Amino acid sequence: MISMPGNLAMKGRKQPLAQEEQPLSSKSSSPCTPRSLDTRHVLQQQIQQFAIALPVVATWVVYTEPDQGKRQSLVHYTPKPGSSYPDLTDLESEGWLFESLPALTLREIVTLDSVRAFGCLLNLYHSQAEYLVLWTDASLSDKEQRWAEQQAQFLMNYLVMSRECSRQHTEIQLLEQVVRRAEHQLRNPLALISLYAENLTLGSPAGPMKDQAQLIGETVHELTSSLTDLLSCGQQAKLHVAPHDLGSILQESIKGLQPWLEKKQVKIIGDETPVTLAVDRWQMKQVFDNLLSNAVYFSPQAGTVTCNWMVFRDEVLVKISDQGPGLSEEDLKQAFTPFYSRRPEGTGLGLAIAKKIILDHKGSLWVQNLSSGGAQFSFSLPRS
Repeated sequence: MISMPGNLAMKGRKQPLAQEEQPLSSKSSSPCTPRSLDTRHVLQQQIQQFAIALPVVATWVVYTEPDQGKRQSLVHYTPKPGSSYPDLTDLESEGWLFESLPALTLREIVTLDSVRAFGCLLNLYHSQAEYLVLWTDASLSDKEQRWAEQQAQFLMNYLVMSRECSRQHTEIQLLEQVVRRAEHQLRNPLALISLYAENLTLGSPAGPMKDQAQLIGETVHELTSSLTDLLSCGQQAKLHVAPHDLGSILQESIKGLQPWLEKKQVKIIGDETPVTLAVDRWQMKQVFDNLLSNAVYFSPQAGTVTCNWMVFRDEVLVKISDQGPGLSEEDLKQAFTPFYSRRPEGTGLGLAIAKKIILDHKGSLWVQNLSSGGAQFSFSLPRS
């Protein structure tokens, strides 16, 4: 049993305090966002299960709220005639004591009168302990302790997942703000490029130059007509989803990169396996444009970029690999962060936009280094 300081003596209460929750301090009483309310609701439901399965008089969880990083406390009291309820006021200032507890392993920490306290560390988040405390009026069997530890694992996993969702939501909001600001700087240049491309198309004789000018005009038209959709950062309601052949979209993207490929003598080998997916064609082309241009940029002269996919029952896995220097540890962490770029002329938005588009299609996008050298960007897309 881990002994606690003398000032943590339990002050008996014949009646419970607020049944569901109480703030860790007055500073935690600010309104919660909908996502944090969901987190509290899930945790409340979970700690109520302790009262059903174990002889507990109170269950206490202290954690860091995912959205705003504020410390929160949830308490559930089990109404029992004649039972004394612990006063947690003193324990709230002694959170550092729980850092010494083994992670996700229940230990008896104090016995006061007829009530025992069992606790375990859930996680250390930014050097602050998140923990679970069970006050019981009977000893816990080995089976009950193992069950409680399994529930502690669930609580910890849920908190980690909630914080990751909150982080991704914040990044998406930032990206949406960036795209809206960029829109005002894009429309006028696009109109000017479109005018020059049209003049070049009309004034050039038949041949490669005329074809390239026409391709520029078509690309600018696509960009202009789809800019409004991009402003919503690919929100699901804005997706123009229809069945499209992935290979056709890939070849269209490769065609747009052809002048650069010829200049650098880089070859893109594309998968020829036919696969049809329900996607927004223009936005999926942006994904290929961003990932392929990134691969070509970091490829050596006369290098090779490969794009292939594997078709499973429920999803398609796409891999784009290059023969470049690969990514540093910092690159791997920041690759999809807005404004982060290793390319001198890069905006740091291409990969972030690609990830948002894939997420809107209910897929996933990630990057890794290859053991043979180079980097590989992979994304998955559902088949339905």
